[in-house]
Amino acid sequence: MNEEIHYECQRCTNCCRWPGFVKVTGAEIGAIARHLGLEEHAFIQHYTRLRPNRDGLALIDKPNGECHFLEGRDCILQAVKPAQCRAFPNAWNFPGWREKCEAVPQLRRAAPPEKNGAD
Repeated sequence: MNEEIHYECQRCTNCCRWPGFVKVTGAEIGAIARHLGLEEHAFIQHYTRLRPNRDGLALIDKPNGECHFLEGRDCILQAVKPAQCRAFPNAWNFPGWREKCEAVPQLRRAAPPEKNGAD
């Protein structure tokens, strides 16, 4: 049996306080705008910024570097938060994340490797 470590989020929100860029797709922009009761254009103008390499948009930060949508220890976008947020720390993370993140490691059965039909 193959097992892998999967980190279970404890909603400590430390990743939300780490400076950086939370990428958002067009579909995510639409979902977030609807969730906030805004037109997409208004949401883009007020709550996103162009990423440094100009290849898309990211959510804005507060002046202290934390996510604009973090209120205390609550994400006001929880129901529609971007895939980048949902994937942390399992699909991506940043240097030093283990010292900040309270996610609990759990052993999970790994998916079996896919067969390519050449057998």
